[in-house]
Amino acid sequence: MPAAPGAGPVAAAATAPARWVWQAAWPVTAVFILSNAATPLYALWQRDIGFTKGTLTVIFAFYIVGLLGSLLVSGVVSDRLGRKPVLLPALGLAIAACAIFATASSVPALIVARLFTGIAVGAVVSAGMAAVTDVAGPARKRLGALLASCAMVFGAGVGPLLAGVLSETLPGPTATVFVVEIALLATAVLAVLRMPVRRPVAPPKGSWVRVPGVPRDSGLQLALGIVVFAPGITATSFVLSLGPSLLSGLLGTTSRALAGVMAFAMFIAATGVQFAVQKLRRRVILMSGAISTTLSMAALAVAVHSSSVPVLLASALLAGAGQGMGQLGGLSLLNSAVPPHRLAEANAALNVGGYVFAGALPVSAGYLSDAVGLTNGATVFAGVLMGLAVIGAAVVAGTRHRAPERA
Repeated sequence: MPAAPGAGPVAAAATAPARWVWQAAWPVTAVFILSNAATPLYALWQRDIGFTKGTLTVIFAFYIVGLLGSLLVSGVVSDRLGRKPVLLPALGLAIAACAIFATASSVPALIVARLFTGIAVGAVVSAGMAAVTDVAGPARKRLGALLASCAMVFGAGVGPLLAGVLSETLPGPTATVFVVEIALLATAVLAVLRMPVRRPVAPPKGSWVRVPGVPRDSGLQLALGIVVFAPGITATSFVLSLGPSLLSGLLGTTSRALAGVMAFAMFIAATGVQFAVQKLRRRVILMSGAISTTLSMAALAVAVHSSSVPVLLASALLAGAGQGMGQLGGLSLLNSAVPPHRLAEANAALNVGGYVFAGALPVSAGYLSDAVGLTNGATVFAGVLMGLAVIGAAVVAGTRHRAPERA
């Protein structure tokens, strides 16, 4: 079906089979499996290479640097040139990251691999998630937002579980994981090549490289998504970067499978909660996400002071739920308010707002933990993030009459 005159990247006919909406989400899942696959392996690299918790969070932060840099470009390029010209190079870069991870023997190699991973993820959260919405079509916008969001968090959870189990059971623990991931990414390339999306008819104008944004009348929707999504994804980033260290301190174990299971459970919670709340009003979803993140940080403080692994797991599950609801609420608001020819850029803007905090705060917590101890560092982090989550809840509650939800 030809795109309407003046339309942006109306990429697929509204009658595209439902199976294609699910298949369009697979590249998002595949890249996000890579995004956290290294998490259970850091203990091995720390043992073999030798670096501190502060250095570990810096390696993690270079992923955020790559992601944010990618978001400055990928959303705009996707809205102008189409989804495939962004997704295919991103998948190629993800495969290159796997090759570097598999052979890494130094901190700079890990930094480069994380940087490449971040760039690929930035392209996927803008162009890939917009492609899912395009394939879903106007009549299935809620399904598009749900599957795009769940593809992200499900992949983020599968990555550390897959890496933890494979590295415990197969030879070459830091290589085998990424060989398997290369195979998964190859199938994602095939999915993108066959994806029923079209090039934009009338792409937006302006600078190719810019801080992503939204149309003026959609600014409030973007802000509401960020104030809840940012604390939620920062909480899960903390668990990913310092969770294995916390488990080691609480349990005296360096089990990679256990660290992977905790991360997987966190993101399964993020996935499941989105299916559970999908029919609620968007502001209710956002408020619930802010409350969940607040409770997660309270549980984190209790866990590190009581050396309680069950409470630490509860904190991780609540963090996952907080990110999941913040992400779903934010994407749903943008899908309802932003025209298709600006949607990839809008998705990029939401993720920039979230990942700025997700990069800065865990790094600060890592270096603070080196200076004052993991218990005190985690407690300070929990207090700061709890305050941000409470502010987010207050903003959502305080603006409920200013921007009624659109049908």
